[in-house]
Amino acid sequence: MELSTVLLIFFAVAAALVLVYFQYFYKNPRKGSLKIILATLRFVTLLCGLLLLINPKFVSKEYFVEKANLILLVDNSTSMEDATSTVEISQAIDKIKKNEALNERFTVHHYGFGNDLKAIDSINFNEGNTDISKALTALGNVFTSGNNTVALFSDGNQTLGRDYEYVDLNQNFSINAIVVGDTTQYEDISVGFINVNKYAFLRNNFPIETSIKYRGTRSVSETVTIFINGNRVHQERINLNSTKNSQTLSALVEAQSVGIKTIKIEVGSLENERNTANNIKETAIEVVDEKTNVVIVSDIIHPDIGALKKSIESNEQRSVSIIKPDASQSYFEDSDLLILYQPNRNFSKVYDFLKNTGGNYFTITGSKTDVSFLNSIQESFSITGSRQTEAILPVLNNAFGLFGLGGFTVNGFPPLTGTLGDIQFKKNDNTIMFQQLQGIDLDKPLFSILAEPNTKEAVLFGEGIWRWRAQVYRNDQSFQKFDEFIGNLMVYLGSNKQRSRLQLDYELIFDNASSATIRASYFDESYQFDSNARISIRIEGMDNDFTRVAPMLLKGTFYEVDLSDLQAGKYGFTVTVQDENMSRSGTFKILDFNPEKQMVSSNYNKMGRLAQKNKGKVYYLDSFENFQNDLVSSQQYIPVQKSRDNVVSLIDFSILLGLMVLSLALEWFIRKYNGLI
Repeated sequence: MELSTVLLIFFAVAAALVLVYFQYFYKNPRKGSLKIILATLRFVTLLCGLLLLINPKFVSKEYFVEKANLILLVDNSTSMEDATSTVEISQAIDKIKKNEALNERFTVHHYGFGNDLKAIDSINFNEGNTDISKALTALGNVFTSGNNTVALFSDGNQTLGRDYEYVDLNQNFSINAIVVGDTTQYEDISVGFINVNKYAFLRNNFPIETSIKYRGTRSVSETVTIFINGNRVHQERINLNSTKNSQTLSALVEAQSVGIKTIKIEVGSLENERNTANNIKETAIEVVDEKTNVVIVSDIIHPDIGALKKSIESNEQRSVSIIKPDASQSYFEDSDLLILYQPNRNFSKVYDFLKNTGGNYFTITGSKTDVSFLNSIQESFSITGSRQTEAILPVLNNAFGLFGLGGFTVNGFPPLTGTLGDIQFKKNDNTIMFQQLQGIDLDKPLFSILAEPNTKEAVLFGEGIWRWRAQVYRNDQSFQKFDEFIGNLMVYLGSNKQRSRLQLDYELIFDNASSATIRASYFDESYQFDSNARISIRIEGMDNDFTRVAPMLLKGTFYEVDLSDLQAGKYGFTVTVQDENMSRSGTFKILDFNPEKQMVSSNYNKMGRLAQKNKGKVYYLDSFENFQNDLVSSQQYIPVQKSRDNVVSLIDFSILLGLMVLSLALEWFIRKYNGLI
């Protein structure tokens, strides 16, 4: 307790005594024990009150020993099966956990990783991918204080994520690399990444590009062959050596028939080559016989136009042309869908064409839109009232069900520039997004669909949609969600077929089973999403006798089934809504590709550079004792004794208050009983 607090308590006692003396003894002729009892109670009351004001405290020191964290990080991917065994790794981990000298210095933590970081109790080498950088970064976020060292057990072969060699953790981290597997660099030739479009068009030539890589010291010459559905379409001889260790191969192939085409690229094997799994690689392409021609009509230059063009053309089935409103009518006649960007009086000819043909179109308004002209030229909606421009935020309508929005959301999106006028629709409307102004949700549409029996129209009351595409990239490092949303809009507007209440979302080709999922959305008769539906899927193998019937599980605004346990091959499926006469079918293919089997030697050089950059060392599993000895003898990880100050009140507040109330009550009762009040 501090000296000042002791002095305050002393003065409190003295003050209470002085006050009691003047109240009960000074010039008070009354004698007897009653005066002493009342004085004592008054003293207790005054002292308790003063102690409550002083609130005396004392500090107790608690001493403890802080150990460094030893984090055992084990690569749990399937590539480790060829490098070591679960028994060997488990024995190494157990040696560390049972080492008394290490346990005196460290608090031991055990994690495994593949796609993600996980706390594990056992090792099974069942992860389909390796992302070392993600696992290390996650550890850096978990262990933010103290002294930490990582023991990374891995073959160093990463199949996902950014290059782990450049991971740089906090100053309180060191990384020691325990290299697992054969460090001998064997001669190897392999097929690299294949670049091919997602779609090709019938009777058109489409490009196929790949790289052939060689690791070795001598000159080699091998044949590279490209097959489509088992038929050879291209063959080329390449020459590689230790200096020229890769070569890019390009070929143009004609799309001769509609459907999904399997592309296989194969390079000949070297003599005594150990790993031939990477000599063959497959992908696929879908050949279609249609292409949607979208025409953007604009009288101004704006970033929105470029963003729409890139987004729409991200699907190879669509092409975009940008024209002025006074362009030749042949451009309009060749279009499948028109986008009218900020119409003005120059758009008269465009609206005449739409009235005559009844085509579908998408209108975007903004600060350069001639609202008076727009109100007079079309009969879908009208904008009245204030023409003042404002920054308008979007609010997604979760009940929208004309087409699937996928994973697209507008949370945190930048505002569009629009007007504050009242909007009145003259056709049946279905709103995708509402307006929000200065944090207040307005009952006004921002993005709506207008549907008639034979025509469809979309209208966006704001400019600046390019910022939304940029925001999606900022959130996901990919434009995919925005492009899929615009793509779904184009599909809806480009088709006059009656929409189905059961909609499917799936890929035609999956690189491997780990990414294989099928989604379904089901809407009731009013086209509101039905979360109470019972939906099942029947999957049948087209290459074998495999059959499975499984329920699809509700995941927010869609139903989903996970197919990650399927073998590679072709499958057909049918999604059925129970108790409804409604079903839809499709096909997909899972490619036989395992990235973990593409390498047979450990990448000890890269692991060594990682350890050096992060104040660690590189070790090998067969000399594992050296790692333990270095940890035990290192001065960097000596436990540190620290103290913690605990501030504790000398007297409990409730006790003082209770004692004060009790003494006051007793004094009042005694005085009342003796007629002194």
